[in-house]
Amino acid sequence: MMSSSCSLTEIQRRIDEVKRFLSVTLSVANAHTVEFYTHDVWNRFMAVKPQEVLTAVSACGDQQRAPQPREQDQSRTTFGFCSNTQRLVDAHELLQAAKAHSLPGLGVCLSRDELLQALREKREDAGAELEPDEFMNSKKSHEVQSMSEVVACLAQHCGVKQVIDVGSGKGYLSSFLSLQYGLRVYGIDSSSTNTHGAQERNRKLKKFSRVYQKHSKAVRAQGEATHAPQEELVEIKPGMNRDEDVLHRDGAAGVVSQEEEKVLIGLSDVNPAVEMRSEPNPETEELFLSALSLDVIQTTSPRVPPSQLSADERERRKRENLERKAQNRADGASNVFSPLTSYVTAETELRELINELEDAVMVGLHTCGDLAPSTLRMFVAKAELAAVCSVGCCYHLLSEEFDPAGQECLRGVCGFPLSQYLHDQSWFCGRNARMSACLALERVSLGQGIQMESLFYRAVLHVILRDHYSSFKSEKRVGNVYSKAKSFVDYVRRALRRLELDESKLSDCVIQDYLDTFRPRVDEMLAFNMLKVALAPCIEGLILLDRLCYLKEQDLSFSALVQLFDPLLSPRCYAVVGLKSYEDRTSS
Repeated sequence: MMSSSCSLTEIQRRIDEVKRFLSVTLSVANAHTVEFYTHDVWNRFMAVKPQEVLTAVSACGDQQRAPQPREQDQSRTTFGFCSNTQRLVDAHELLQAAKAHSLPGLGVCLSRDELLQALREKREDAGAELEPDEFMNSKKSHEVQSMSEVVACLAQHCGVKQVIDVGSGKGYLSSFLSLQYGLRVYGIDSSSTNTHGAQERNRKLKKFSRVYQKHSKAVRAQGEATHAPQEELVEIKPGMNRDEDVLHRDGAAGVVSQEEEKVLIGLSDVNPAVEMRSEPNPETEELFLSALSLDVIQTTSPRVPPSQLSADERERRKRENLERKAQNRADGASNVFSPLTSYVTAETELRELINELEDAVMVGLHTCGDLAPSTLRMFVAKAELAAVCSVGCCYHLLSEEFDPAGQECLRGVCGFPLSQYLHDQSWFCGRNARMSACLALERVSLGQGIQMESLFYRAVLHVILRDHYSSFKSEKRVGNVYSKAKSFVDYVRRALRRLELDESKLSDCVIQDYLDTFRPRVDEMLAFNMLKVALAPCIEGLILLDRLCYLKEQDLSFSALVQLFDPLLSPRCYAVVGLKSYEDRTSS
């Protein structure tokens, strides 16, 4: 489909390059911050001073500054590590190598614009392109806006009208796909709480959609009359009192009723006066996006497989889904989308969940842990799925088949490795490395993302637990006591109570002495964590290359990694995109 799409052989070569780099550096990413002082992590891995690392990190972030030449013999180092001692001796070399082995450095990704252009070139009857929307401050609005256009173009390219949103959560993406692009969307989530919330939002959006569609028709009519794209602004006109405020189009006709305004306010759950003052001339689409972008805190829903559900729970879910299907048929086209509760795997029969299923695009926006690879397996296994667009997250919850310290895979099917190529090599990353892969390099580079004092407190606490308590490897968790602690002494005492340990064994002076002893070494932890942040894109890159390699192994008509989002707004910004040819779909 696109000349810039890498072949299977090229992806395998890139995987080999990243593997070689990680074979030297992965031990750094797998070092646990909690054990930083108890295991003397800095001296185990570093032969340089912390300030040298921090200076190198600062210099590496300066795009204008070239890498500094080093005096030592480069042949005796591998990616900055001494070949004899396996300790870091050249931080500059390591950081430059990390850049080269990240996805941008490997040059294997398409941009979102490149993908959209290629999809539209293939479909001359695709109609007018959507105008790019104004920059949105909200993370969720940015994600929904960026991904929905890609999904709509995939659907149009494949000639399908249905979308299956796996791990749909509260239905933000599903609702916008249906409302903005007229797609029939089925949102599937394992959490009944999310499904019920999406159903309620669906009810409110049906009212809002009438306002939106009325406005969209007016915009199109105006555009056709003037033969030029024209933005139609909506402004607030104050009435005699604040309960009579109405929305006007261009200060003229097109008044939005109080009932319709209540729908908007009900979606946003915020003070409308504050919102309206912050956006004096919002477009109707932006009002909708603003409504979607509130309460966007992403919680991980427990995914319970059917085999672990009670008979009553299975029957309850089946009954709820049947009731929703009946309601959907009664509502007809007025439904924004159809939320369903189900745990899905590659073996799930989608037609048993969706009676009206036709050929469809499968999508997942920040699907957690193993759900992202399961989405790709479903796409390959189901003939009715014409395309896939999957953005994963929560790599620390990804199961690894060959990690000796990892948990047993559910039904013997693990999330990593997904490709046969890495599977044959029994490759694994390790949980701490996958946890490191969740770090956001772009945000940390701007001083965001790492709460160093809380990490420092926890590492010193571990020394105290080692020295004074035999149960420092307790199954109990300290949890987030840092946010409530007023001092290090208070932090330790709260933690000991949480762990159900005798705090009377330690005086305040003894606890404070530990802090004073390790405070001069805090830069070691800061420098080490900055190196872990630098390695994060490489670990994430290997996980995503594995998923792309899996699709390449299926000999699809097209597959690629695409950067959909601004990494500052949404650090998990890469989508795995795949397309089947019409022949592949009909012959499956």
